Amino acid sequence: MSPTPIHVWAIFAVVIVAALLIDLALFHRKPHQIPIREALIEIAAWIGLALAFNVWIFFLSGKESALQFFTGYVVEQSMSIDNIFMFILIFESLDIPHRSRHKVLYYGVVGAFLLRIAFIFAGVALLERFHAILYFFGAVLLVTGIRMLLPAKKEIRLERNWLVRFTRSIFPVSTDPAGESFWVKESGRICVTPLFVALIAVEAMDIVFAFDSVPAVLAITRDPFIAFSSNAFAVLGLRALYFAMADILPRLRYLHQGLATIVIFVAGKMFVSERLPIPTFASLAVIGTIIAITVVASMIRPQSPRK
Repeated sequence: MSPTPIHVWAIFAVVIVAALLIDLALFHRKPHQIPIREALIEIAAWIGLALAFNVWIFFLSGKESALQFFTGYVVEQSMSIDNIFMFILIFESLDIPHRSRHKVLYYGVVGAFLLRIAFIFAGVALLERFHAILYFFGAVLLVTGIRMLLPAKKEIRLERNWLVRFTRSIFPVSTDPAGESFWVKESGRICVTPLFVALIAVEAMDIVFAFDSVPAVLAITRDPFIAFSSNAFAVLGLRALYFAMADILPRLRYLHQGLATIVIFVAGKMFVSERLPIPTFASLAVIGTIIAITVVASMIRPQSPRK
């Protein structure tokens, strides 16, 4: 596989930076609690941008690359839904105001970009040098999928997270939310606010999720540009998805079973890729069918209201 020309990477970078700047200027010039209508408009805009970029990939590299991008985007977007549950728990445990949550997620995107590009290039390099690691990646996804199928109460204990503990060991944490600030000065010393602790926790969670999402996209494509760009557009839309779906997702009764089935399917695709390669279009059809069944089943048997 020939490397992606540098000008293609440059165009991609310009699109991402321009989109983020427009997003700030149009939607988030001032901190505010994001209503569902605004979040849905943002989701539509990010999906539209991803599809437009996919059309460009189609004319640039052909049908197969475009299918790989779209499949990678759908898989990453699906797996990212599990992140939303963890974000909800982080924000609630630290009592982060709704109007401040977008700032945490916005800065979290920068860290997610750096992590994903490092993980993807490392994963591609490992697959080229040690082909057997393909089965290790498949095993990681299989274990993740099985774990998601098991009934378990979602909880998060920030005091056990090594990155949060490290941050708290260096900086004292202010009890005052301090508005939109990550840092405050109290009694002559620099303190971090709960908002900064939330940002660290979000970044820590993304490290964990990267171990699942990167092998998943590498099961679809080994092209670093296609893998990273599809991940990038999915991560960009995750912030708007959070504000639109935070109240809806817990009501989808079979959501975790559906996501687990997708992860297990992708793991199986990795295991059989050498002897029985599954076409990208077939993978996309399977994943789309699983998502549709999950949504319909959850609508037929909605989650019982909590008492």
